[in-house]
Amino acid sequence: MPVEKVNLSKAEKDRIFNREFLPHMDALYNFAFHLTSDEDDANDLVQETFLKGYRFISSYQQGTNAKAWLFKILKNGFINDYRRKSKQPNRVDYDDIVSFHDTDDEGHVEYVDLRQELFQGMLGDEVTRALSELPVDFKTIILLCDIEEFSYEEIAKIIDIPIGTVRSRLHRARNILKEKLREYARQEGYKEKR
Repeated sequence: MPVEKVNLSKAEKDRIFNREFLPHMDALYNFAFHLTSDEDDANDLVQETFLKGYRFISSYQQGTNAKAWLFKILKNGFINDYRRKSKQPNRVDYDDIVSFHDTDDEGHVEYVDLRQELFQGMLGDEVTRALSELPVDFKTIILLCDIEEFSYEEIAKIIDIPIGTVRSRLHRARNILKEKLREYARQEGYKEKR
């Protein structure tokens, strides 16, 4: 059944946006960060999601699952951006190369990712790394199900796939993660059940 568009005043749009959309900002950022593995890209993706959500707010049915609706917008934005970037050739800035070669190696200061430094050696590093290495379809399923705790039905609507496909992708994604983390678990003292 198609959603009927309703003409809303700016005040009504703002009220819906503030009440139903903004509370999901942290969850959207976490999802975006896991998809992109970059803070700036994640922030851009969340901002784009909220802009599109506001722009098409008349298509949203008030009182329904705003989080799932926003996650679908975010996921579609990520996929569209991913496709666009994969079709573009890699670009190299000639000035960056010249300035790099002209710098004195002794005076060169290496950039340190503070997040990497802060979390180095923590239990979640290996899990996060294994998750980030998953193909996008599997990573998305794991994030939506196991991190964001969406139901299979909600995931099917967000990703536009049948529930059976959600179940099979989730099963395969968990098996891939299990294999990637098997050695780490052994090192941490976990024993495999037989």
